[in-house]
Amino acid sequence: MESLQHARQWAICFGCAAPAVMLSLTLLAAPAVAQTAAAPPAPDSPVQDNSFLLEEAYNQEAGVVQHISSVARFWTSKDWVYTFTQEWPLPRHSRHQLSFTAAAVRAGDFIGSGAGLGDIALHYRYQLVGSGESRLAVAPRFSLLLPSGNPRLGRGSGGTGVQGGLPFSLILHPRLATHVNLGVTHTPRARNELNDRASLTAYNAAHSFVYEVHPRLNLMLETVWTNSAAVVSPGATQRFNDVLISPGFRWAHNFPSGLQIVPGVAVPMGVGPSAGERGLLLYLSFEYTMWGER
Repeated sequence: MESLQHARQWAICFGCAAPAVMLSLTLLAAPAVAQTAAAPPAPDSPVQDNSFLLEEAYNQEAGVVQHISSVARFWTSKDWVYTFTQEWPLPRHSRHQLSFTAAAVRAGDFIGSGAGLGDIALHYRYQLVGSGESRLAVAPRFSLLLPSGNPRLGRGSGGTGVQGGLPFSLILHPRLATHVNLGVTHTPRARNELNDRASLTAYNAAHSFVYEVHPRLNLMLETVWTNSAAVVSPGATQRFNDVLISPGFRWAHNFPSGLQIVPGVAVPMGVGPSAGERGLLLYLSFEYTMWGER
């Protein structure tokens, strides 16, 4: 049961089905028919909005679309999670950003069940304060969580949920930034593998430091805490705490076409109530201008 809850929380962290797939295919094909050429990024454009386990409070610039893939494997719990997130701003309104996250999950407790589609999240985020060019940025987010995963196989919550997130980003020094996330998730009618239902509320907080070794190379240290619950019988729940510390690094490749590719690697480790957990996380982002000038 605890491993199942870990898998669900990892999916929430990594950011967090048919209509979503169709929408992603449409947006992936859009650059081929775009009429406006993208403005190429400078060779040393800094890396932003590419954290692994939490959000940076920077919405996409007008016309800039981002596709993010992340896969994590945990050796102790035997969980693994793959997520795909796509972000795009509303045309001419970069303060408003829409995105979705789809996940593939394998819960270590469900031996032999294999991997499959997890819950899908639809996100709206508003750039309340600042931007990627300011010292302080704040961008609250609201998400709708759709129960597309099968709870009998440990792949989903079994009920529609809502999530609120509040990310802050602060430049401490020209080479050092810090990011803070606070969030809450509520699922009124969650369901476990035995079809028992109960109301669940989870809380999360995260913090990171990002050090700029070079404008295109960053060292990162992310810390994530979750206080979650699992359905154990009709109307009854059990709470869990998880803490991960994840050192890693990311680097950018900027192309004359305007495309920026950001790979990254991290090694998440459990501490405190999650002591003994070890994992490997691989990250890959593609970002390009789809319309207008960057």
